[in-house]
Amino acid sequence: MAKLYFYYASMNAGKSTTLLQADFNYRERGMATMLWTAALDDRGGEKAIESRIGLATDAHRFDAATDLWEQVTAAHGMKPLACVLVDEAQFLTHAQVWQLARLADEAGIPVLCYGLRTDFKGELFPGSATLLGIADALIELKAVCYCGRKATMNLRVDAGGGAVLEGAQTEIGGNDRYVALCRRHFSEALR
Repeated sequence: MAKLYFYYASMNAGKSTTLLQADFNYRERGMATMLWTAALDDRGGEKAIESRIGLATDAHRFDAATDLWEQVTAAHGMKPLACVLVDEAQFLTHAQVWQLARLADEAGIPVLCYGLRTDFKGELFPGSATLLGIADALIELKAVCYCGRKATMNLRVDAGGGAVLEGAQTEIGGNDRYVALCRRHFSEALR
């Protein structure tokens, strides 16, 4: 039976790298996959999914209006898919997460989602909240705080490295805008 998986972590934990490795493993065995990532994250330019260690590939891009059930089942009808992999899963809508669950339950396609659990305020993203609620398997990937403890939080920083306390939930950026911290150091930075 196919399952819906949610691999979650803070920034810099290797989510995209792990996704690209899983995709490689399927393809190496001659199995077709379908990769998705959020349309609003255009940092990779031509390559939609790009890891910090230099791995990159193209992918389909979703926004809030994308019907993942419809698009994936159409592709699956043309060529059977062994797996669907979704990067930046925190940006999925509640309805899209349920579409992915339906792909696992009704179409029999395993779905592997990778994303952040919380935003820069420590609040759940809508897609992550739904995945945490309904995924068959929850897998936490580990990042490390500068103190050596597990990093679970994402601190948004300004150009000078100071903590940003207000703003929109979604602001695309990498190491220039976010620092992965343990909860203790995240809390200290917000004071």
